[in-house]
Amino acid sequence: MSRSLPLEPFIRQRLALRAARGDAPILLMSHLVLGYPSLDENRRVIDAMAAAQVELMELQIPFSEPIADGPVIAQANQIALDRGFRVAQGLAFAAECAQRHPEVAFLIMTYGNILIAHGVERFIRRAAELGARGLIIPDWPPQEADLPMDLCRQQEGLDWIQLFTPTSTDARLNEIGQWGRGFCYCVARKGVTGSRTDFDGELSRFLARCRRATGVPLAVGFGVRSPEDIRSLTGQAEIAVVGTAALEIHLREGAEAVGRFFESLRPTT
Repeated sequence: MSRSLPLEPFIRQRLALRAARGDAPILLMSHLVLGYPSLDENRRVIDAMAAAQVELMELQIPFSEPIADGPVIAQANQIALDRGFRVAQGLAFAAECAQRHPEVAFLIMTYGNILIAHGVERFIRRAAELGARGLIIPDWPPQEADLPMDLCRQQEGLDWIQLFTPTSTDARLNEIGQWGRGFCYCVARKGVTGSRTDFDGELSRFLARCRRATGVPLAVGFGVRSPEDIRSLTGQAEIAVVGTAALEIHLREGAEAVGRFFESLRPTT
């Protein structure tokens, strides 16, 4: 499947469009667990988020031991698996999403065992063919990822996304940053997704360290929940990642409410 732009130029183009309109220079990225509560409901949520002009969407292929995920997303993984969700369904659904919403950059998030069980080369080639822009595999450290990173570089427009964590030294961030493609995902705090994050001076210092370590855009996730959170990230990162908060709203209020939630998150200045 052809793409109009690779991931990093896509991000910078969207930032330029926002700046030209006088909007705040930060993009929104969502996260949802495929198969939870169903693919039909996933489809409705994605349509609502696309209508709210969410620029990037992270599609999680469920895994039985999602070590980076908090209880809300971990439970969603398990329920999807209990209902019989399979990797092939996730890849086919991602292909449908890329065709249905070409204006959105879709990424696939999962864990290393999924790629190994499916076949690393087979998984990566299929992800590229279906139109994914990037892979986020949080339990696969870059020093052990030569093969999948090389395979991604061989594909057209598929980036292996690196993760920065606040416990890393500057030397470690610099090492990871040199492998950065598309964007680098900055984990806002220690621990798993969903818990409260303090958007304070400590986070700002961490993001400054990340900025020095790489030339690609920065995305910030883990605990982003409110317009105030995103406003505080504006100017420090290019992308704000919202996952658990949107899932909680979906469970309480339905798919259309997720679209309204993302519309409410956008800073206007």
